[in-house]
Amino acid sequence: MSGLQQTEIPCMTVEEFLQWESDTDIRHELINGHIIAMAPPSLVHGKILAKLTVAIQRQLPPPCYVIVEAGIRLADQANSFYQADLAVSCASFELEDRCLPEPVMIVEILSPSTQSHDRGNKVSAYRTLSSVREILLVSSTHVHMELWRRTPDGWLVMDLIGRDTRLVLESIGVELTLAEIYAGIDYMG
Repeated sequence: MSGLQQTEIPCMTVEEFLQWESDTDIRHELINGHIIAMAPPSLVHGKILAKLTVAIQRQLPPPCYVIVEAGIRLADQANSFYQADLAVSCASFELEDRCLPEPVMIVEILSPSTQSHDRGNKVSAYRTLSSVREILLVSSTHVHMELWRRTPDGWLVMDLIGRDTRLVLESIGVELTLAEIYAGIDYMG
């Protein structure tokens, strides 16, 4: 898991982790009971995340809402907790909640150091959540997104490549172009 650094703290449950993490300013995830420190995101990552947040929120129908750095808890795992870059839910929540209730759509922005973890562990885990309808993986190194959509027959995966390509998020009624998200980011090559 390059880009992620395991701490030397003993294995924890999600409840113990959330209590422990409330005392730190560093982002962490809990994976199989082990606390993993997350590296600070790059500026490109931050720019893409900001553009996605604004573009989605602008079109999002009520009562749905966007959460950045959303805490995702897996219903059947007492020892794993993920931080999604962005997620959308339409369920109500309490002010003290640390986990997003019933996420409908989840976004992970891929970096070279975390993409294997995001593609492997996180996508597999997110697919087990019955409320999740779409998972969007967004490249930070070139104009490319991968959209996972739940269908009655299983998961459909679509590659979206190029600035003129339209991204349709059916789960939340949002449509935009990749150009909107990658505006001001000029990749060479």
